[in-house]
Amino acid sequence: MRLLLIAFACFSLAAQDSAVRAGSVRVNPKDGLKYVWIPPGSFMMGCSPGDTECKPDERPAHEVVITKGFWLGQTPVTQAAYKRVAGSNPSHATADNLPVEQVTWDTARSYCQGAGGRLPTEAEWEYAARAGSTGARYGNLPEIAWYQRNSGGKTHPVGQKRPNAFGLYDMLGNVWQWTADWYDAAYYRTSERQDPTGPAGGVTPTLRGGSYSSYAMSVRASDRLSPAGRMRDWDFGLRCVGE
Repeated sequence: MRLLLIAFACFSLAAQDSAVRAGSVRVNPKDGLKYVWIPPGSFMMGCSPGDTECKPDERPAHEVVITKGFWLGQTPVTQAAYKRVAGSNPSHATADNLPVEQVTWDTARSYCQGAGGRLPTEAEWEYAARAGSTGARYGNLPEIAWYQRNSGGKTHPVGQKRPNAFGLYDMLGNVWQWTADWYDAAYYRTSERQDPTGPAGGVTPTLRGGSYSSYAMSVRASDRLSPAGRMRDWDFGLRCVGE
């Protein structure tokens, strides 16, 4: 554990090391969570081939290149981690190993900054969620996600479902996850090919991944949600990129 903490303290240096393997894990001493190394690469962002549930804001599918690798939380931020950094817990259902919820976009950004990182862009989030998969989901839905049909109407402790190929848990289901990007339904028509960061401004930010209360059609790698204002809800959570 001591070696992991020392390694994480050199986050920025390690992130520049091309020898870091995909799926390598580091512990962040600021929030106590594990972070996974996501290597640079390219993928098709947006509507997956054969996905009949795609919405207009997921089109057109387009190639995106992520030029720099990054560390991403292995799980959504837990309530224990949130309390450790923010000193409070806004959640409706409370337990240390449950994902924190009722988090606004502003408080999500503040948490990630306090943990030494930031929110992922939409492109980073989808690239990490897909983990090389070209399908709408990175596995059989009941095996990888808590959603409307199997959740019992509540959040569940993080990390119980099968992870994706990068070793990330709960990228789909359990809680929606805030991204750094403003929402624009037509953005994919003009999105940059390399490291897109979303529109320059907007009215509402974008959430990804679906939640315990979502129907299956919303628990897909390309699905996008724009809530009314910078609101909070019982299924709005987050995960951070470590810098």
